[in-house]
Amino acid sequence: MDFDLMFTSLPKLLGATLVTLKLLSASLFFGLIVGLLFAILRLKKNIFINKFAYGYSYLFRGTPLLVQIFIIYFGLGQIEYLRSTFLWVILKEPYWCAIIAFTLNTGAYTSEILRSAFQTIKPGIVEAGKSLGISNKIIFYKIQIPIAIRQSLPAYGNEIILMMKGTSLASTVTLMDLTGVAKYIISTTFKPIEVFIVAGGIYLFMTFIIHNVIKFLEKKYSFNN
Repeated sequence: MDFDLMFTSLPKLLGATLVTLKLLSASLFFGLIVGLLFAILRLKKNIFINKFAYGYSYLFRGTPLLVQIFIIYFGLGQIEYLRSTFLWVILKEPYWCAIIAFTLNTGAYTSEILRSAFQTIKPGIVEAGKSLGISNKIIFYKIQIPIAIRQSLPAYGNEIILMMKGTSLASTVTLMDLTGVAKYIISTTFKPIEVFIVAGGIYLFMTFIIHNVIKFLEKKYSFNN
């Protein structure tokens, strides 16, 4: 075991961790917006809107994230029309292609998590708000959404962890994230065990932080109930 290599590679891997965290943060932010939007659409009684939202969720939950990244990065670039539009400024960059793929993927899972949370809200809560003269809009934004987010914390915490590990696929489109830098170091040292132990330890530490933050939020909000 080459401990010197593990020690010297740690700063490089920690630097690459910032790229991983940026990918994760952007993907979760946009994914939460997309997920909330499609969760609301899933609750609509209009069959066409409902089926459209379901189709999006089914498509991105039913196909591998790696395939989605390849289609967006390699596939869309082959459409000549897109190369002549403003979208090409975004689609030609692997960083943004990865974020788009991660956003659409986590958005699909988030929509199902939030939809389930919305459906667990007791009708009596909504009826109580209406009896007080509160509008449906205020009830939805001030009562239903906060309750749904609180109830979905355990499942969404797991999705954050899965998405964090999923960002390692960004290295397949030349991004030098944590996994990408680890692969580069391995290609020059030919010592994969040592490098992947350090990289795996960093991923494990991030998982530990996320898990405990979600656990803290669960305990805090359940206590307020």
